[in-house]
Amino acid sequence: MNATYNIDINRLKNDILSLSKIGYDEDTHGVTRQGLSREDYDGRLWFMEQCRAVGLEPYMDGACNVICRYGAPNKPAIVLGSHLDSVPNGGMFDGTLGVLAGLECIRTIKDQNITIDTPIEVIGFSEEEGRFGGMFGVQSMCGLIDRDWIESVTDINGIYLKDEMKALGLDPMDALNAYREPHTIKAFLEIHIEQGPVLDNANISIGIVEGITGVFDWTVRLIGEPNHSGTTPMDQRKDAFLGLCDFAHEFPRIISEDGSDISRLTIGKAEVYPGFCHIVPGAVEFSLSGRDLKPEILNNLGQSCRKVLSSIAREKGLMFEYDENSWLEPKQCSTKMCDIIEETCKALDFSYKRMPSGAGHDTQFMCDVTEAGLIFVPSVGGISHSPKEWTSWRDIEKGVNVLLNTTLKLATA
Repeated sequence: MNATYNIDINRLKNDILSLSKIGYDEDTHGVTRQGLSREDYDGRLWFMEQCRAVGLEPYMDGACNVICRYGAPNKPAIVLGSHLDSVPNGGMFDGTLGVLAGLECIRTIKDQNITIDTPIEVIGFSEEEGRFGGMFGVQSMCGLIDRDWIESVTDINGIYLKDEMKALGLDPMDALNAYREPHTIKAFLEIHIEQGPVLDNANISIGIVEGITGVFDWTVRLIGEPNHSGTTPMDQRKDAFLGLCDFAHEFPRIISEDGSDISRLTIGKAEVYPGFCHIVPGAVEFSLSGRDLKPEILNNLGQSCRKVLSSIAREKGLMFEYDENSWLEPKQCSTKMCDIIEETCKALDFSYKRMPSGAGHDTQFMCDVTEAGLIFVPSVGGISHSPKEWTSWRDIEKGVNVLLNTTLKLATA
């Protein structure tokens, strides 16, 4: 493919704005379509209507993934995809961009009568944001869930995944039928907002993702002794909350000694018990997540966190325990796909940067299935998972043109 092609940014913009109205909050200006909620399901039905308007025949598999195909029915396909669900009170680009961009690529190919040798599919994956502790849609497609998981998994509020699916008129066990044979997929491409500040700060248009960091999620408990806050001397307390504070202050040292430049440790949620202003905290339960691009470093971070927590517990007279809720291995994107994306950026004369992804994406599971690539576009101010999430329409146009022309390189090879 020597010629280059351009999508219709106004058409794509209209799609993004239209979908953002589903789950939109007038007060916060955020979008809430949590995975397998009614709003999420309505968004999927809306997307299916847009596919039908292009002359495609979309369907929803047993895991609520929406799939449409353009081209020969029985050949391995190039899959363009991302997710349609959102975090609570999120933005309108996260995930949505990758799904609607795929549809816009098919529209452009049809409108401009571009001949392709390989069929193209667009997939709107379900429940990527982790409401139920994983990436339900893509993991189902990759054969990574089982009956016991479907029966038992709940969200943070104790709501069962199976009950949410039943409320939508769906059979939860149908998710086991969403598995896709790897030989049916020639390649996978996802375009996504960066959700970080690197591209925006450097004024670079395109990020070519070489690898996706792995992540562990723990629930940690430090157990001390509740007591009267006025009569218990400071040096005689077993204050669980001070243990948490000491641990958080150790993050820079842990990363300096056992991590890397892209290591991350985060406490995103904490509950203090009994939670009264005149009682020394007798226990604290908090989340801990760690991230890195190399499995051995991720392991080292976990081991170091355990050692530090044990040391703090001994020093302050506390008990320490934790549950490992999930562990996702780091993944490397296809070198071949990175090279083709880079060639496309050069052909379009767009600035680009090879970089890691600090956030998880559907691509990380597709890396084990086929040649997989991930394209980033800048997030203004590095803001995401927020109503303030923004990417300029010009950067979106550039990114989706890279997606389109990379897809055509693969589809005509």
